[in-house]
Amino acid sequence: MTTPNKTPPGADPKQLERTGTVREIGSQAVWSLSSCKPGFGVDQLRDDNLETYWQSDGSQPHLVNIQFRRKTTVKTLCIYADYKSDESYTPSKISVRVGNNFHNLQEIRQLELVEPSGWIHVPLTDTHKKPIRTFMIQIAVLANHQNGRDTHMRQIKVYTPVEESSIVSFQYLLLVYKGVNNLHLHALPVVFTSCSPSNYFLGKLWFTAA
Repeated sequence: MTTPNKTPPGADPKQLERTGTVREIGSQAVWSLSSCKPGFGVDQLRDDNLETYWQSDGSQPHLVNIQFRRKTTVKTLCIYADYKSDESYTPSKISVRVGNNFHNLQEIRQLELVEPSGWIHVPLTDTHKKPIRTFMIQIAVLANHQNGRDTHMRQIKVYTPVEESSIVSFQYLLLVYKGVNNLHLHALPVVFTSCSPSNYFLGKLWFTAA
């Protein structure tokens, strides 16, 4: 019988953040759990510490509910699991569901995990490969390794895409500098939000061509 390959770890999400193409929005949501052991709840799931974790304390499926106050674009979920430390508490099957509320959730991803130790990246896209828009995400742990009853998850991060039109690359800024004569710089430009032939507004920062 062939042994399944172990789930390879994904990149540290902080590398994604440094690209400027995504933004972590977990703090904008209300988080709840189907159960937790005292002292091993949402705070531990969101504390940026890989040594802490959520531990469920009930029957399967174990649920993480992430609810936004308004419909939100979500591109990627990042989940940290550590089989080396958690063994039978490590999820082996996860379902990701989205919807407006608890009553109309639909599964969009199901993952089979084999001894994962690291970040698991879950793209949340529609049939056109575009990021989903949703009020709610539910992560359901359907099974654990070694038929374990309760589960551990060490971190969950939620990412929304940053609009390409709002990102100015360093190369493009160089072109702007070269193309505008007699530039009067009022502050260091970072992000374009609008421009006209003579004025360039970058976030809260202005520079003007004389």
